[in-house]
Amino acid sequence: MEIKPTADISVDEMDPTFLFIWKGTRRREKWTAEYHSHDFPEMAYVLSGEGKYRIEDRIYTIQEGDLLVINPGVRHQAIGCPEAAVPATEFFVGFSDIRISGYPENFLPLPNGECVYHTAGELSQRLFKICSSMEAENAVCRQGRYFMLKSYLVQMLLLVIREQCETMERPVGRPFESAGKKYVVEQIINYVEDHYNEKISLDQIAENMYLSPFYVSRIFKSETGNTPIRHLINIRLEKAKELLEEGYRGSIQEVAAMVGYDDAYHFSKLFKKRYGISPSQIRKKAD
Repeated sequence: MEIKPTADISVDEMDPTFLFIWKGTRRREKWTAEYHSHDFPEMAYVLSGEGKYRIEDRIYTIQEGDLLVINPGVRHQAIGCPEAAVPATEFFVGFSDIRISGYPENFLPLPNGECVYHTAGELSQRLFKICSSMEAENAVCRQGRYFMLKSYLVQMLLLVIREQCETMERPVGRPFESAGKKYVVEQIINYVEDHYNEKISLDQIAENMYLSPFYVSRIFKSETGNTPIRHLINIRLEKAKELLEEGYRGSIQEVAAMVGYDDAYHFSKLFKKRYGISPSQIRKKAD
């Protein structure tokens, strides 16, 4: 189908029905899902990793930052990608009742008539954030959840449509590799700051981010030079040092517990390795 400029689409016409979201990581082994199609459109955004799809008998390799649009009647199937270093984690959104001038009902075009589009810069960053927001909203049963999810869906649709509008030349944006990863790192740092005094594991951090532990650890280290757990340890020790320097009179065991450690000996060993002085000595200096 010939792709036409979509600048004539107005917001008044954008009133879709939200159907569902689904997020999952494709395993490396061959998938057994049937080759199928739907009577509604769906979008899938690749949050991380890589994989393969069979779409209308053509094989596509998908990777982090790719957006897939599967329109009604289009046959598709996720297939195995054993060579992928990191299996694809995808975020799906199903919807209906969209009408775009010049296209059939419930048809969402992509540039050049393709069904896979690699996003970059601001677009990839915004799609990543919307997917994260939808996942978080869907996880809680709060009043108006459907309408919140629908509002995020409208944002996604309009971003895809705007990408194809006749506009002035856009400035070159940061690649997803930079923008998306910086956002993930910010979220990890915020999570650690809020929960450093609790029992935290890499698995818990990754689960909170809806990503794999391997991917979370890799991104965080590439952006900060530290692993998430090393960052957690540093935060805990900094908080303990602040407590001691401010004159907290509780025992070292209590100080350790306040920053997430059950074992005062282990805490003291880490503390001395970091600062070259024991917690008790820090307290004496503060006095």
